[in-house]
Amino acid sequence: MRIAILYSGGKDSNLALYYLIKENYEIAFLLTVIPNKFDSWMFHRPNVELAKVQAECLNLPWQYVNVSGEKDFELYELKTFLSSIRGIDGIATGVIASKYQKEKIEDLCKNLNLKPIFPLWGKSELLLLKEIVSLNFEVYFTSVSAEGIGKEWLGRRLDMESINLLMRIRERYGINISGEGGEYETFVCNSPLFKMRIKILEAETIWKRNYGYWIIKKYILLPKI
Repeated sequence: MRIAILYSGGKDSNLALYYLIKENYEIAFLLTVIPNKFDSWMFHRPNVELAKVQAECLNLPWQYVNVSGEKDFELYELKTFLSSIRGIDGIATGVIASKYQKEKIEDLCKNLNLKPIFPLWGKSELLLLKEIVSLNFEVYFTSVSAEGIGKEWLGRRLDMESINLLMRIRERYGINISGEGGEYETFVCNSPLFKMRIKILEAETIWKRNYGYWIIKKYILLPKI
């Protein structure tokens, strides 16, 4: 089956891509949705333009579509874009537990006569995080917006220590440890699929009272170690 995957550059879309390739799906292209607003209901925002660089590291075709970021209308804009695409049978995403996101993608695919594919859906969020670490994904926190997850998380690497800390924060504040409630977003610099890796040279931390972003400013591509 020839598919496109909604690809933000974060941990979930990269792990979903890893699953899809293992399952022998043909990846037609990575599709990055770039919302004009940072508080999009559906789509990842910080550093999403660098998905083009990640696609280069993955040696996969990349396309993008700009959307308004307005609730529901951004999905109409995505549907309009996809209606012009030929040669794909389905759309995949890295959604894990968000019924809202899953239902919106299912409706979108139904309207376009495409198969919706959710390789991570319903899986244990804790086990997925541990798998990301065990597979040596290099993942950094690029936005935080939840009680218990402060400025110090920006630019932090996802590892077993941070997973254990997220578990403790969940016990106290009830957060979604995978970040699907908007608690945090991530950027992947390396994975088992990358042919080159991204080394971040400079990033800017932006903090606004109780949420913030880590914006990558400079980077280089290096051979895999």
